[in-house]
Amino acid sequence: MKIALMDSGIGLLAAAAAAHRLRPDADLVLSANPDSMPWGPRTPDDVIAHALACARAAAAHRPDALIVACNTASVHALAAIRAELEPELPVIGTVPAIKPAAAGGGPVAIWATPATTGSPYQRGLIRDFAAGVEVTEVPCPGLADAVQWADTEAIDAAVAAAAALTPGDVRAVVLGCTHYELVAERVQAAVQPLLGPAAPQVALYGSASAVVAQALRRIGAVPAPDAEPTGGLTVLLGGRESAMEPAALTYAEGRSLIEVSAARS
Repeated sequence: MKIALMDSGIGLLAAAAAAHRLRPDADLVLSANPDSMPWGPRTPDDVIAHALACARAAAAHRPDALIVACNTASVHALAAIRAELEPELPVIGTVPAIKPAAAGGGPVAIWATPATTGSPYQRGLIRDFAAGVEVTEVPCPGLADAVQWADTEAIDAAVAAAAALTPGDVRAVVLGCTHYELVAERVQAAVQPLLGPAAPQVALYGSASAVVAQALRRIGAVPAPDAEPTGGLTVLLGGRESAMEPAALTYAEGRSLIEVSAARS
């Protein structure tokens, strides 16, 4: 089994690590183009062009499924990618985990890029999946870029700024950008003190595990976390096989994948 994932940069690491946890026997292909980051401020046509390039590079390795592990690409380019690659290659998009976050009631905060915050796309998800729930949209300028380059000071500053915009009675925080899942612990540490010493632990909702589970369903497979860890790793940067970006190794998800690759070599 081979599963491909694409993103502008290292935001795909969370889903890739989830794929390895659920199917350690699967080969993984990671396709990104960090030189084109950030995608959020680009026009929809630009996003489509860059996303299609990443998708085509991944598809050339003949995976069984392709995960678009990027919220921005899923919003603007998913239809174009599916039109080109399906039905031969199942394509699975990423949707912010608003539905499960709202299932337990509110208040809920959605951390997302400034381009996504307040967008018709996100407002539609709130309307469809969080009706009657108190939801606050929190823009996180600079956070995805800071995570991409593992800039610790910039990450802390962006997380602190977003936490300051998060209501003090929030019950759940949706991580509405795949990059944010790589710093979930820092988000938790920034938000929890704002809730007061008696408050229950705020729940964080990412999309990585759910999107991988959906990919497995699309290809008729099931999670097998106890399978023999025989899966390999291929990294594509700008369509060319490459080593994983150094910044990726600052995150546990990136290190776990490198360990997988080393074990196979």
